[in-house]
Amino acid sequence: MQLSFVIPALNEADSLKQLYTEIKTNTAGYSCEIIFIDDGSTDGSFELLKDLALADNELKIIRFRRNFGKAAALQKGFSIARGEIVFTMDADLQDDPKEIPLFLEKLEEGYDMVSGWKKKRLDPLHKRLPSKLFNSVTAQTFGLKLKDYNCGFKAYRREVVKELSLYGEMHRYIPALAHSLGYKVGEIAVHHRARVHGKSKYGIERYLRGFFDLLTVKMVTQYVKSPLYLFGRLGVLSTFLGLVITVYLAALKIFWGMPLSNRPLLFLGMLLILGGLQFISLGLISELIINRIAPAERLPLSISETVNIEAPDG
Repeated sequence: MQLSFVIPALNEADSLKQLYTEIKTNTAGYSCEIIFIDDGSTDGSFELLKDLALADNELKIIRFRRNFGKAAALQKGFSIARGEIVFTMDADLQDDPKEIPLFLEKLEEGYDMVSGWKKKRLDPLHKRLPSKLFNSVTAQTFGLKLKDYNCGFKAYRREVVKELSLYGEMHRYIPALAHSLGYKVGEIAVHHRARVHGKSKYGIERYLRGFFDLLTVKMVTQYVKSPLYLFGRLGVLSTFLGLVITVYLAALKIFWGMPLSNRPLLFLGMLLILGGLQFISLGLISELIINRIAPAERLPLSISETVNIEAPDG
């Protein structure tokens, strides 16, 4: 069985050699390729990886010209991974390669993807609390009851990663994306090691981006082919509430002679009706766009250099 490891790295020079050594130690007996994606590092990470690659043809490196983000790095790594089983790990040494066999055992139970669960998370409270909220909301939104969507330590069967399309902050929703495609997703508790080198690359702004990507993933997994089902429901609900309000006010005027000029409720009813009609129109227009216009290609990633990666034919 061949294993592939896809590891995004941004300014993790102090951790990379140890991580590489630990992966090799814990995958003895397997054919193993390790793909590092240098996501715009400025601390000498690429040079260190190049030195390691001189002695190991199965260590592959992709270097981005600038920081494109974790989702883009994973997507690029997935595109060249050859292993039957593909692992993702963070480059900061907080994921423990000793647990690689546990992921393989879980996959053998019939799962297509196994996600790590940092049961005892060694992060400060201001990171743990938002993470708990994120995991709870995501699990409720997609109906996939995982305790930790955001753990970077995951294992996939090859066919899963080849079907994923990641951008923005969508790497946080990979289990939901795989689940929406019909793959069986499992979870195991993993040892979360304390960070020794460097510092976290994520700030509070990631939660805002993550919220917008939550809406995006919900759309692309459930409504991408029929957006009218989403906008139409909202439109019908809004229009119905507006009609109820206006009928109620009309009855007050007709049967009891009550004036309507000073009733804010009248304006609310009118706004709900107009808003509902706009939602329905938006759904119809979205249907036309999806069925008639090909989706635009995304901005290509700019790669400055690769190591031990064969150029595509032609």
